Amino acid sequence: MSGTSTADERLQVLEAITDTTLGHLGQDLVMAKILARVREVLGVDTATVLRHDPDARQLQAIAASGIEEEVYQDVRIAVGAGFAGRVAADRRPVILDHVDETTVVNALLRERGLRTLLGVPMVAGDELIGVLHVGSVTSREFPEADVELLRLVAARLALALQIDNSATDRAAASALQRSLLPGRLPAVAGMEFSARYVPGTEPGVGGDWYDLFPLPGDRLGIVMGDVAGHGLNAAVIMGRLRSALRAYALESDDPAEVLSKLDRKVQHFEPGTLATVVYGLVTPSRDTVAISLAGHLPPVLAAPGLPSAFVDVPVDPPIGVTGPRRRRTVVELPPGGVLAFYTDGLVERRDHLIDVGLRRLTEVVTPDQPGVVCARVMAALVGATPAQDDIALLVVRREPA
Repeated sequence: MSGTSTADERLQVLEAITDTTLGHLGQDLVMAKILARVREVLGVDTATVLRHDPDARQLQAIAASGIEEEVYQDVRIAVGAGFAGRVAADRRPVILDHVDETTVVNALLRERGLRTLLGVPMVAGDELIGVLHVGSVTSREFPEADVELLRLVAARLALALQIDNSATDRAAASALQRSLLPGRLPAVAGMEFSARYVPGTEPGVGGDWYDLFPLPGDRLGIVMGDVAGHGLNAAVIMGRLRSALRAYALESDDPAEVLSKLDRKVQHFEPGTLATVVYGLVTPSRDTVAISLAGHLPPVLAAPGLPSAFVDVPVDPPIGVTGPRRRRTVVELPPGGVLAFYTDGLVERRDHLIDVGLRRLTEVVTPDQPGVVCARVMAALVGATPAQDDIALLVVRREPA
């Protein structure tokens, strides 16, 4: 079909393409077919899709026809800069009839000899997904029918990209989180362990994690944490915090100092990050645990012959929040004693106050084998109802005398 076809004919052709291929082809094939069809229908020489990265505030070329080097060379344009950046910033169509270094920052467009450009934003709901633009090496006009046609294509591509981005992020976050959680808990003399991790039903994987690692001098580190937010970014930050905390744990036998270093690292390199963390350090004798809380819920202690209760540890500000000097508390762990560490997803529910979940937790944590305790806790607090938020549970017991 030539560029002289009517607007109705062009709309029908492109609607048929987008309706029948988006659900059956991979993203790369969809982009290639649609951009080639756009060039044919509009009678233009180039067509490009740039995806919006909201964290970097950049546009990245991910598909192109007639100017494929934009993708091969990883072209990136700042939002607000040049032609495509202006389309993204203003979120409206832009027609450019003068292409030079004052109007276009992407040198590839100038080198291609383009003289006229039309760009439209790719928007899904209120979210900017990217920019779709076409170019011609001859001076020409883009009538309103062409603009509306390109907006239609951009809307279809935006929806497809949004779905693909969400699925990719979820898969990557899940894989990253699984790789960072202990695949098998370590064997440590004098101690027994059991753990559970259940992803929540809310969209996006969260930043919950637990960790358990032997340290020099026959000590044992225990960590439970929760990064604010969901999705791939939260999982990535969780991985960074986990690695940094392990490194600091090798340098200090004071949990408060370890969390202070972690806090300084986050505030300097990742300002705006917020996480709650509890770090416990078990002594070689196994009879005490030094604990520091950074905005996290306190663990439950169940000792033989005594009622289960939350450990009496002061709660310092979360990681990422400036506050007073962090503190540590030494807790006695008698033979057969159990400590249960958890994230708030275990005890929080929309239909009741968190106090209800906390009370239930103390009722079911007993000085039994960790596997038995985990099963009892999950049955009492989760049961057959999926939790909205991620759940992490780690139960440790000092072996009975």
